[in-house]
This record gives sequence, structure tokens and C-alpha cells, in this order.
Amino acid sequence: MNENRRRLCFRRFFARAGWLAGVLCCAFAVTISTPSKAADDAAVERGRYIFAAAGCLGCHTRAKPKGTPLAGDHRLATPFGDFYTPNITPDPEHGIGAWSLDDFKRAMRQGLAPDGTVYFPAFPYASYTGMTDADLADLWAYLKSVPPVAEPVRVHDLTFPFNMRVLIWPWRFLYFEEGWTAVDPGKPEQWNRGAYLSNALGHCGECHTQRNLLGGLDRARPFAGNSRGPDGKGVPNITPHPQKGIGGWSEGDITFFLSDGILPDGDFVGGSMTEVIENSTSKLTKTDLEAMAVYLRDLPADSGD
Repeated sequence: MNENRRRLCFRRFFARAGWLAGVLCCAFAVTISTPSKAADDAAVERGRYIFAAAGCLGCHTRAKPKGTPLAGDHRLATPFGDFYTPNITPDPEHGIGAWSLDDFKRAMRQGLAPDGTVYFPAFPYASYTGMTDADLADLWAYLKSVPPVAEPVRVHDLTFPFNMRVLIWPWRFLYFEEGWTAVDPGKPEQWNRGAYLSNALGHCGECHTQRNLLGGLDRARPFAGNSRGPDGKGVPNITPHPQKGIGGWSEGDITFFLSDGILPDGDFVGGSMTEVIENSTSKLTKTDLEAMAVYLRDLPADSGD
């Protein structure tokens, strides 16, 4: 009888010990996973902001007829032909779902696909190359969080010889500088933040700077206007030139314009800048818009002629 009681006590002891160990393991797992989940959520939210600052939505969503967000197929009409933007949802076949973070960084910084194919510079990697590791990682976290869309996009419709990817390599030699940045250690923090937002993230110079016949940007005259912008339309001079640029605008005028799309004379902006403000600059904090205004007001005044 005593022997049976001892066996029963042992069984109860080990059963309770196992139950307690299970509870402790679950509590430990929750303790470990909760900060990780919180960190992931924080990265996605930071990435959402970078996504807006980088203007991804407008370029990667078909305009007419309206397409699924980020499923690509947005037509970019250029002097070299029509480009169609890619699907950047996490779909593994038609999007970037099979990519790694390193693949994403290589595309953004070097303009190379995971298989080594070189991208046409209609994809503004010549500007995105200046993005920080932290911002690229956060942007990647956000893009992985959006719903995958299994939609293919059309192939580019380019004129000869610009449809030959091999010609991109000499173009890169002439006009692409990996890691190029406008950040200046000798300038104040606010100025540098504005330079980073305007050049790397916002890639404003891709439209507002004149290009030559080969599509290279005239970096010696940044933001002085572009006679052959998107859809063949001119893009205005946004240097502080008093007659040809925005020299008559105050920093407050620039901040208000980027936030609400209202010009100093009370009129509303039109053209492709409408989409930029709606999907990008209006999503930025007042602090960041003020930084951009400080930077733009400090550019060399250029007539653009």
C-alpha cells in the first residue's frame, strides 16, 4: 500500500512539474516574441513613411485604367519609348516575393536585378543609390507587408537602339555614381535632411533637372528645369532664380505648396506634380517639408537657359 502511494505521488509530482515547465516555456516564448513583433511593426510603420517619401505608389500603380496599388504596369512615356513599371508586391512570380533584402538593396543601390540583369535608368536608382541601410530595410519591411498581387506587366516598348540593354553599361559609366549623395558634412542638420529627402528619397532631380540626348542628368545644374519631362512635357525650374525659378517663394510658401499643392498666388498645382503631392509630399511631416524648403532655397540660382 505504501509502495503504491509513493508511485502515485511520483506520478503527480512529474505531471505537475511538466505542466509548470510548459507554462514557463510559453511565458518565455511570449516574452521573446512580443518585442520581436513590436520591432517588426515599428519597421513596417517607418517603411510606410519612407514609401511615401520615395514616391513609390504613383509610379508602380497603373493610372489608366486605374490598377491595383503597386501591381505596376504604369506607363512612363519618354523620348526613348514607353516604359512600364514593375509589380513590386510580394507576389513570388510577378512581383518581388522571391527576393531577399540583399536583392532589394542591390536593385535600389546598383540598379541590378537578382539575376544580374541591369535595369533601365527610368527606374531612378541613380537617386535611390544614396538611401541609407536603415531606410532601405524599413522600406523592404513595408513592401513585404502589402498584399501580393499576381498580375504581370507589359514589356517596355522602346525605340532602337535604346531597347538594347547592353547600351546601359556605357550609360552607367558616364552618368551613374553608386552611393552619390548631396549630403554635406559642413552644412546644418536641417539642410542635410532636406538634401537627402530631395535627392535620394524624393528623387526630385530626376524630373526637375535637364537631361541630354542620352538621358544623362546635368548634375552641374540641378533643379534648373527640364524641357523634356514626363510625357514630353516641360518641368519647371525650382532653383531660387528670381525670374525663371522660385526665388520669389518663401520657405513657408514651399512648405505649404508641398503639403497642400497650393501656389503662392492661390492657384492649385496641375500635371504630374498633383500625384506627387497627393501620394508623397503631403504625407511628410512639417519638419521634413521645412527641411526640403531650406535645401531648395539654398540651391544655386539658375536661369535654366
